Amino acid sequence: MKITFLGTGTSQGVPVIACKCDVCRSTDKRDKRLRTSILIETADKTIVVDSGPDFRYQLLREKVEDLDAVLFTHEHKDHIAGLDDIRPFNYLLHKVIDVYATERVQTSLKREFYYIFAEKKYHGLPQINLHTVTNGEDFKIGETTVTPFEVMHHLLPISGYRIGDFTYITDAKTVSEESFAKIKGTKTLVINALQNEAHISHFTLSEARAFAEKVGAEITYLTHISHNLGKHADVEGSLPDSIRLAYDGLKIEL
Repeated sequence: MKITFLGTGTSQGVPVIACKCDVCRSTDKRDKRLRTSILIETADKTIVVDSGPDFRYQLLREKVEDLDAVLFTHEHKDHIAGLDDIRPFNYLLHKVIDVYATERVQTSLKREFYYIFAEKKYHGLPQINLHTVTNGEDFKIGETTVTPFEVMHHLLPISGYRIGDFTYITDAKTVSEESFAKIKGTKTLVINALQNEAHISHFTLSEARAFAEKVGAEITYLTHISHNLGKHADVEGSLPDSIRLAYDGLKIEL
């Protein structure tokens, strides 16, 4: 299985165009963080988790030529806004894209992209097959078994996903023991780490490190990073070998 980090950033904080902080002015490409999304390539399927506002550019940058499924963690705009950009895959590959989301997230998708679900269709609409995710219940995408589980983004439930020994979590603040049991044994963990300062709905760096140590994965990658966390080189240098700061375009083989 191959993992590509399409984006590791967040909308949190001052827009880059108005920001003069060291991160936003950095020439290190690892500090150029687009909205959080990940590409998973299995033996038989190409899957994306979340499609934010930068989705089209991310796919072009990584030269993604196929797509089978989109999994959504939750309904915030920085995670769903790019869904419309699946159209080229519909048109060029003559395929309908499978979309997986909880019922609550589906309600938001139907509101934000009402034209996709309208009774009267017009030519060129995104074509999707909508599948309901129930946290705690496994489902399959091709030959791959996916285990969804619930974490909390303050008061909002978020879907984390485990595939084999790989677990992906974003926008988490708390994780129940029930969900932790589904994460335990993970060898490669991805977890959000927004900033150093306390935040009501996101792990801080220290909280993410503590969670990573509790999981005990062989390697943990931090994502959903705001510019408030600091420059990649500085943060990376402060981390233990088992915890790395992810960056846009990072590829790992599992």
